[in-house]
Amino acid sequence: MLQIENSAFAVDERGYYGNFGGAWIPEMLYPNVEELRQNYLDIIYTEDFQAEFNQLLTDYVGRPTPLYLANRLSEEYNTTIYLKREDLCHTGAHKVNNTIGQILLAKRLGKNKIVAETGAGQHGVATATVCALMGIECIVYMGEVDIERQAPNVARMKMLGATVVPAKSGSRTLKDATNEAMRHWINNPVDTHYIIGSVVGPHPYPDMVARFQSVISEEIRKQLFEKTGSENPDYVVACVGGGSNAAGTYFHYLDEPSVKIIAAEAAGHGVKTDKSAATTFLGKPGVLHGSKSLMMQTLDGQVVEPHSISAGLDYPGIGPLHAHLWESGRATFYGITDDEAMKAGMKLSKLEGIIPAIESSHALAALDYLKPGSDETVVISLSGRGDKDLATYMKYL
Repeated sequence: MLQIENSAFAVDERGYYGNFGGAWIPEMLYPNVEELRQNYLDIIYTEDFQAEFNQLLTDYVGRPTPLYLANRLSEEYNTTIYLKREDLCHTGAHKVNNTIGQILLAKRLGKNKIVAETGAGQHGVATATVCALMGIECIVYMGEVDIERQAPNVARMKMLGATVVPAKSGSRTLKDATNEAMRHWINNPVDTHYIIGSVVGPHPYPDMVARFQSVISEEIRKQLFEKTGSENPDYVVACVGGGSNAAGTYFHYLDEPSVKIIAAEAAGHGVKTDKSAATTFLGKPGVLHGSKSLMMQTLDGQVVEPHSISAGLDYPGIGPLHAHLWESGRATFYGITDDEAMKAGMKLSKLEGIIPAIESSHALAALDYLKPGSDETVVISLSGRGDKDLATYMKYL
């Protein structure tokens, strides 16, 4: 696991990436967050933590995941496209990289209960999985709307022994599930650790989750060198909701200016409609879920309800690292509509025999905007598999 303290994109001592980040939290949450902040780096870089973390990633998660040369997709776009196959991780997505790390951290902090939030259900499944592995009680908050559209993942969580609690307020999606999970943590500070699933929330969560997910780009560099003789592609592409798979995909390339960083946001029905989740197009600086970042909001600072056909991208903000990448110009953001994402998912299914999660389909759809050259190399993070989205795909068909 790389330490990036000397990077231009590393978090500073206050928990900020440029103008974004920090820990904007109520006083009741301060002891929980401060305990994490003071201990997380000292714990996760010890030899015994690293040994257990890497052993579980290898023997339990199934890492390294393949870097697959998508020949037919490459022919379609007249370029060279590699897919980083996070869909082949145990649980079906990248989320488990982070939950393995956080459950090991929670144990070392003496916590015996876990609370989490989930949108698409992949983080909930990954959290329930590691809690079952470690014999720890697990409560997952999930929006009522997402419970309905992600029924297979709800069933998985319950089979794994987790208690799934519906969030019935607001839009009844990821934002509201996060609110409920934070309330739970405030009321149970001593014995409970909150496993946040993305690079959002108060410091140190964005930095901690990015470090656990950095195994993705660490592997990409090694695998691409083995295949091409170069560690660096021309483009690295990932979808961004909160942005955990993107942070992991970009991590080892942040200080490589020759590598173009591409982020695909969920534009929903379009950025000019009232049904979108494209934060960099529609958001302004504000505070959401414990950190300062870009968020979709009204003139008086109230959160605007987001829309995306993808439950995992249906979030009104982005992580502070991504907000900094956007503001600094280090990353280029594209707004991908529901229709564009669904078409991209269908295209990959028919060309490569891989059914992607709808979240990942947003990243695939960015190819139509990039128009990479025939001599260029593109690496796309295939963040999850599409089993959970089959009902949505079938409705689209």
